[in-house]
Amino acid sequence: MSAFTRLPDLALRAYGGSVVAANDESFAEREALIRPGPPEFRPHTFGAKGQVYDGWETRRRREPGHDWAIVRLGLPGVIRGVVVDTAWFRGNYPPYASVEACEAEGYPAPGELDGWVEIVPRSPLTGDAAHEFAVTGERRFTHVRLNIFPDGGVARLRVHGEVVPDPAFLDGLTVDLAALENGGLVVACSDEFYSSPNNVIAPGAARNQSEGWETARRRGGGNDWLVVALAGPGTVAVAELDTSNLLFNAPGWAAVSGVDARKASPDDRDAWFPLLPRTRLQPDTRHRFRLDSDRTVTHARLDVYPDGGMARLRLLGRLTT
Repeated sequence: MSAFTRLPDLALRAYGGSVVAANDESFAEREALIRPGPPEFRPHTFGAKGQVYDGWETRRRREPGHDWAIVRLGLPGVIRGVVVDTAWFRGNYPPYASVEACEAEGYPAPGELDGWVEIVPRSPLTGDAAHEFAVTGERRFTHVRLNIFPDGGVARLRVHGEVVPDPAFLDGLTVDLAALENGGLVVACSDEFYSSPNNVIAPGAARNQSEGWETARRRGGGNDWLVVALAGPGTVAVAELDTSNLLFNAPGWAAVSGVDARKASPDDRDAWFPLLPRTRLQPDTRHRFRLDSDRTVTHARLDVYPDGGMARLRLLGRLTT
């Protein structure tokens, strides 16, 4: 598995992505392309249009051309890699695919998008396989277009990269400095046995345990932790530690600390200073704490004692000038 797959999926429906247009979806709907989770398949399950597939499938093309679908990224950013997954499509997958991307301001209609650039050239595909394509370049994109040649079915499209928000929009506002959608990213973690630590800074509320961060049961000493690189240098006024859905596996206590990586390395534990001291937590509870520190931080560390899960971590504050 390529290293870029550990980066957030910028197109994910749970992150606000949307398949805004497709030229054809005769057999299976385009929206399936960006659904969370792996594709499912139930053999011999037929509807009015044939075998039911958890993916996007077009009709058999009898004329020149190719099929396509346009995805508005829920989290605009720099794309580091794309996965075109043909899971379960064995006799009806497209033999080739390419991906284009563009950047648009505001909220344009699909027909108003222009300036497309190719980020994945026309490449061969096989059936029932996840195809990983690394992407180079530092441009920020807001939309991608998947082209399949000439037709067929694709189960999932994953667009992994680094979130790059519009800094002009964040300027002067109180925002969640840890949020994935604002450019926050978990850069270190002690344990991710049950789920990804980046879940803890995802948009929206966690609907169940799997949409948060949960560690294995700790049998030795110490405690579990994660480190978030914030959207930028800023001051944090409110820490929100949400244990929703965690009834018997919430941490007993938690603490939050910060460091300014422009002045000291985050690897130096002595450089960290407290933002929220070790505090008792309750299961299935949204905890909100006002902080009295006015020190600038670039990274925040969440320590949970001794182990357990966290649905969401929010750090509300302001970016520095």
